Amino acid sequence: MDLPKHYDPKASEEKWQTFWSTKQLFRFDEKSSKPVFSIDTPPPYVSADHLHLGHTLSYSQTEFVARYRRMKGYNVFYPMGFDDNGLPTERFVEKKYKVDKRNTSRKDFVTLCLEETKKGAENYRKLWNRLGLSVDWQETYSTINKRAQIVSQHSFIDLYAKGKLLHHEEPTLWCMKCQTTIAQADLTNIDMSSHFNDIIFKAKEEELVIATTRPELLPACVGLFANPDDERYLHLKGKFATVPLFNYEVPILFDEAVDKETGTGLMMVCTFGDKEDIEKWHKYNLQLRIVFNEDGTLTSTGGAYAGMKIKEARKAIIEDLEKEGLLVAQKQITHAVNVHERCSTEVEFLKKKQWTIDVLSEKEALLAQADKISWYPEFMKTRYNHWVQNLQWNWSISRQRFYGVPFPVWYCTKCSAIKLPDIKDLPIDPREDKPRTPCTCGSSEFVGEEDVMDTWMTSSVSPYINANWLSRKTLVPASLRPQAHDIIRTWAFYTIAKAYLHFNDIPWKDIVISGHGLDAKGRKMSKSLGNSIDPSALMDKYSADALRYFAASQKLGEDQPFQEKEFQNGQKLVTKLWNASKFAIMQLEGYSKEIPKELAIVDRWLFCELDAVIAEATAAFEEHNYSKAKYVCEQFFWGTFCDQYLEIVKERAYNKEKNPEGSLSAQYTLYVATLSIIKLFAPILPHITEEIYQMYFKTFEHDVALAVSSWPECTQANKDAEDLFAFGKELVHIVTAARKFKSEQNLSLREPLTVVSVSASQIELLQEAEQDILGATKAQTLILEKGELAVSLEK
Repeated sequence: MDLPKHYDPKASEEKWQTFWSTKQLFRFDEKSSKPVFSIDTPPPYVSADHLHLGHTLSYSQTEFVARYRRMKGYNVFYPMGFDDNGLPTERFVEKKYKVDKRNTSRKDFVTLCLEETKKGAENYRKLWNRLGLSVDWQETYSTINKRAQIVSQHSFIDLYAKGKLLHHEEPTLWCMKCQTTIAQADLTNIDMSSHFNDIIFKAKEEELVIATTRPELLPACVGLFANPDDERYLHLKGKFATVPLFNYEVPILFDEAVDKETGTGLMMVCTFGDKEDIEKWHKYNLQLRIVFNEDGTLTSTGGAYAGMKIKEARKAIIEDLEKEGLLVAQKQITHAVNVHERCSTEVEFLKKKQWTIDVLSEKEALLAQADKISWYPEFMKTRYNHWVQNLQWNWSISRQRFYGVPFPVWYCTKCSAIKLPDIKDLPIDPREDKPRTPCTCGSSEFVGEEDVMDTWMTSSVSPYINANWLSRKTLVPASLRPQAHDIIRTWAFYTIAKAYLHFNDIPWKDIVISGHGLDAKGRKMSKSLGNSIDPSALMDKYSADALRYFAASQKLGEDQPFQEKEFQNGQKLVTKLWNASKFAIMQLEGYSKEIPKELAIVDRWLFCELDAVIAEATAAFEEHNYSKAKYVCEQFFWGTFCDQYLEIVKERAYNKEKNPEGSLSAQYTLYVATLSIIKLFAPILPHITEEIYQMYFKTFEHDVALAVSSWPECTQANKDAEDLFAFGKELVHIVTAARKFKSEQNLSLREPLTVVSVSASQIELLQEAEQDILGATKAQTLILEKGELAVSLEK
């Protein structure tokens, strides 16, 4: 049999990627009667011109599941989305082209964004194809395209009809750098150095000391608060205090939420420093003093400090307090500060007209929805639960940006009524389009909403973008949502919320949480840190299958440090699969899939071991545990199949004339086992396994490609499996002992031995394997006796 000598991964991988694409093997078939397995694929941000190794890990892991389910007989729906709207794209374009969106037209800026996201999507597609992702490229979407806009706007209109949308002017989180509102989920905490400043307020002649880290908020102060049980301040009830430097009076009030032990027990309430300020401003109907502009400078309310940036004003106010003798003490501290996760800028609160979704009233229901979903790993549900339990804000969905999905909203200029379009007219842009009918007041004059939707407003309906709302009913709830652990509080939470609010349903049955790719120092890979690794360079050096092997080494929910030795291990496995399969195939010359009347005992043992690994790998893949599946398959392949079985059986496989029945049994076993092995590895290592399948097995099997063949089934109903496992253990011990003996005696492995004496428990089964044992050990005589396992050898 003429077989290629070497395996060339670069030529082979491109060849099979083209083959799969040309044959359209991964198309979702709407008319198929097979059960559907639908994947709510994460749409990656396309605002990146540098893709790193971290991008490839979680997408490879999703791909393992898709390939496994396809081999299990499912009609797999595996789309690819691209998240190409929103703040990351805007900031990327501003930085790349050095443009300020405030100084350019909306139309020109959006054109730049669309051009860049098109380039980014193409970069991703090239990378995904080279990696061998079995995506159905007919099922793609972007979060800014027409279909996504229709579904996003449909979602808005449905939530409005259900009374779950709020439109009001409220204090909201604001990023001074990005100059837009943000949601609670867009925050992260970082530790910053600061000072507690003890500042003197005066109630007539009495000095009151307030401890604050935000002296720049003094001109926004609207009240002082103490606990009603704090006897130190009860005499101040109904009185007023003068704000230092700004010389206006604020009321002294009492509230049970004030902690007597924090600072001096007196709390300064400003508009607005934090959520407590907002709550007390509402509760006590306090005045509004806006001190910050949208760009982070102080307003005219800041008096002499107007126009200064926040930190500049803080420094100046502290200096002036010190000059006036109003700064009692200063203590350096390090504390956690809320920043915008996109730019690490400290957030502030500004009063803005906003659209928000009511999620606070649904917290218990949203916790209950999570219980209806299977979480992998299970402990990741705790992160979701903690997030929901600690929610403090409704979901703000308004963004003051150019690039995003428009709100389908007009406002009547005469009566201010809200006007929405019909669903059949979507998508619309209220800044360009006009309503088809007049307002109920009779006016036909409208102004369109200028804000755009938060990008999560679109990403949160990704299952319904794929399902065209609900017109493709077999796709929802989706079978699987794969995603990273850092966006449980955003993408997972928002999608669960939308599915519940729209349909009183769950968005998917299973959610699989992946970790991040880390550098060798344990830091998340990031272009900004300069620690990212180019996946294309690694595939040039090793192969796509080696990269996929590395991705399969990452356990569910765990971060994965970069270790190049894992790529080396992956490449060694690829080479070993090629060489072991070639060896097996060479023994199959002349074999025509004939089934022997009886299997040799060693072959029965291998089938017993093979059944066990198939069962274990299948169970692991059913729980999306690709790393465990890889591990058990590798252990079987390297240890049981290559190191033991092939060495034991090759003598019998060679001797077709002397022992035709034994040789046929060996050929049958080699055929089934080798085919099963490449199928077991196919989800993770699709290129090398496809090469082996097409090189030999395609001639005998009906499947056009291994990628669409059936998953291996357990081969034998071994009632005596326990005895066979025990037999195999003793068999391996005998052969290993012979190898060790020859090594210690500096003998060739082919050097014959006179006698192999064995004491063992499985005497009858070992007697059946006598010829295989003699062949493997090159011994002339085998002596067996009942007893504890022991081996004696003679030259």
